[in-house]
Amino acid sequence: MAPTPTPTSLPSALPALQGPVALIGAGLIGGSFALGLRAARPDLQVRVFDHHPDHVSQALACGIASLAAATLAEAVAGAQLVVLAVPVGALPALFAELEPWITPGMVITDVGSTKADVCAAARVALADRMPAFVPGHPIAGAERSGPAAATSRLFDGRRVVLCPQDETDPAALSLVQACWEACGATVHRLPADQHDQVFAAVSHLPHLLSYALVAEFAGRPDGALLFSYAAGGFRDFTRIAASHPAMWRDIALANQQALLGELDAYVAALQRLRQQVAERDGAGLFALFDAARTARVRWGEEQR
Repeated sequence: MAPTPTPTSLPSALPALQGPVALIGAGLIGGSFALGLRAARPDLQVRVFDHHPDHVSQALACGIASLAAATLAEAVAGAQLVVLAVPVGALPALFAELEPWITPGMVITDVGSTKADVCAAARVALADRMPAFVPGHPIAGAERSGPAAATSRLFDGRRVVLCPQDETDPAALSLVQACWEACGATVHRLPADQHDQVFAAVSHLPHLLSYALVAEFAGRPDGALLFSYAAGGFRDFTRIAASHPAMWRDIALANQQALLGELDAYVAALQRLRQQVAERDGAGLFALFDAARTARVRWGEEQR
């Protein structure tokens, strides 16, 4: 694995964002990005297009967008920046639909949690317009979803990973980076394949574990009793099981190979833990718990 990424430092290009911005998908992430941009540039025109009419009306009511578009073509017409804030499973078809409407100077970015598959789909659909595409992934979120959950402060102090390709236009990259920085984020870069390996471990695996535990309890005959006694530890561990199921289904399938490797490693760790419990190996359990506690405390301190 390559060295840990360090923050990049490009001069701010936000004054170059004259708009309009086309927001395709008005959920938590896309809505928060638009709110952050509008906080930095109150005069910025943001057009929203979403297949859910209630999302459009909420986006307008929440100040996420200033105009609603009836079609994708209407949303992106004359746009300087197009933000694709939809589940990763929807991106291949969206790239193909978008391609005829891309004009010179238009910059396209996404917010998907997987990158290698997204880059491959973009390269096929966008062809010679691929330089306009800047793959992105904000490392922020919440268990709540939809426009009503969006906030202009969601990305304050959070990391955003950009995965520029060989053909990515430096000017497009600079613009997208500056937009994220205007939203309060710190921008890092990673190769797409490495991005997917890293986030299979630290994001995708924990979500699957949380979903699996809650579903297993819910399926038991005494599930209601278990939930009635669940407290802080269960709440903290399973908070992310309230996340959007369609989005996480798409992520699990899109990052299949890396995620399978992480699942196999975790299953092996659970088997070792089971053996220690079965053998009443107190010394082994203490060593495991102590090492984990030390690593978790150190990581927590580094996040301050």
